[in-house]
Amino acid sequence: MSTVHRVRGLRLAEGGELLPDHAVAVTGGRFAAIGPYEEVLAQAGPHARVRAWDGVLTPGRYEPDAAALLEAAYYPDPREAAELGTEPLTGEAPAALEMTDARWGGSARRGVQRLFAAGTTALSGTFTRPAVRTAVERSGIRVLPAPRPRPLVLTGAADFAVFADDGGALVTVLGGRLVFRRS
Repeated sequence: MSTVHRVRGLRLAEGGELLPDHAVAVTGGRFAAIGPYEEVLAQAGPHARVRAWDGVLTPGRYEPDAAALLEAAYYPDPREAAELGTEPLTGEAPAALEMTDARWGGSARRGVQRLFAAGTTALSGTFTRPAVRTAVERSGIRVLPAPRPRPLVLTGAADFAVFADDGGALVTVLGGRLVFRRS
């Protein structure tokens, strides 16, 4: 079954032309149709699920500094917020916390969630901590060897984000799977 994502506007590439009232259809983790909403809906068929987002759908963001973000910063667990706050801890702070592999893994999972919340669908980095590497692999986020534009193309992997007028991500999708949705 296809899912149609209808948006106020669509950009096929970063900085590309804004195409109003467009949509994409996703089937099996790939784009099955891209174009004006009515055409995409007709292609998707009568049983397609339709999700409407009040934003602009674009290729997701790329994070070139992911290794530094996930291996040099500690993202506190919500249960630690009263003691450590909610912002990532950097510098000497992580070392003072007796960082075990389990703690690095949890931190990396929370860090990846923050990347998804920013509309990130790809990153780069050589992850030297096994727990961080495992968290990144399990998240499904694409790890690219170097920055490269990833335009939205028919039959391409359905990796994208929808951004609100305030620049924040409304949703982030990897391989057709919703990995973040703003509350």
